[in-house]
Amino acid sequence: MDITWYGLSCFRIREGGVTIVCDPYDKTLGLTLPKVRADVVTVSHDRPGHNAVERVTGEYKVLSGPGEYEVKNVFVTGLTTYHRRNGENIAERNVAFFFDFGDLTVGHMGDIGEVPAQSEIEELDIGEVDVLMVPVGGGATLDPARAVELVGLLEPRIVIPMHYRHDGLAGLFADQLEGVEKFLKE
Repeated sequence: MDITWYGLSCFRIREGGVTIVCDPYDKTLGLTLPKVRADVVTVSHDRPGHNAVERVTGEYKVLSGPGEYEVKNVFVTGLTTYHRRNGENIAERNVAFFFDFGDLTVGHMGDIGEVPAQSEIEELDIGEVDVLMVPVGGGATLDPARAVELVGLLEPRIVIPMHYRHDGLAGLFADQLEGVEKFLKE
């Protein structure tokens, strides 16, 4: 398996002849997405930092909602989660995707901002997660403490932090996020 991070929440996952691109971003973030081809493109929610599918090449299937899918012998489960609620605002929907490659399960949590309850995790019945990509930079997503809480609930073998402040992000967007260091100390 090959997992490549392109910044923010965008990853390319290659396994067994299948290429998945998660949350491709547009140029407004200040980052340049390299030319990337995919069989599957997932969109966790409809914002420019996560839905620029036109930047991906190839004959791909776009998955942007909850449900169960099978593409090229990879079973994909999209689960509804939510951004963090701000006061009385209703939280925006986010879709977390889990990719079952047969002997390995990879989870991409998108822009999740609310940690599901243990009972909700059990209801989802996603089984064991080998690799989990989880936002850790705060803002509308999980801050480091909440990210650690989610990791504790799902108990993946490997955790890949994402959606945090890093070089190249546009000023205003970067200012809303924390760096990865605080998460790494948790």
